[in-house]
Amino acid sequence: MLAIACSSLLCNNAFAQKDFALIEKNMHASAEELFHDLNKTKDTLILSGDKKIRYVYSINTDYKRETQELINANSGKVALNHLSKGKHVFVVEQVPLKIVFVVRVLQDQTNINKVIKAGKLTATASSND
Repeated sequence: MLAIACSSLLCNNAFAQKDFALIEKNMHASAEELFHDLNKTKDTLILSGDKKIRYVYSINTDYKRETQELINANSGKVALNHLSKGKHVFVVEQVPLKIVFVVRVLQDQTNINKVIKAGKLTATASSND
């Protein structure tokens, strides 16, 4: 019984430490003024800069917009937990620039919610990349 409890605890820790998303930053000189990175838990995009950010949107691999937010400030946050698993091209408009970078969502949020509700590790996300 103790072995099952310990292995369950280890599995939950391993699952919890898996990154939700990864970012491929734009390294072009014109994009240096825009800070674009993920928060510590990697489920929120953090944007900031000296120039006003008008809006941000993302396009998934099926060419559909899953995020479209008006920021109209020098900084903002975009939640990623509603995005589908896979590659998302983000476009941030800082007039007159449009800065493009990639966020890869590694986990399917609906399956993560099933795992949390069930309290089990059996309903993990499928690996269809």
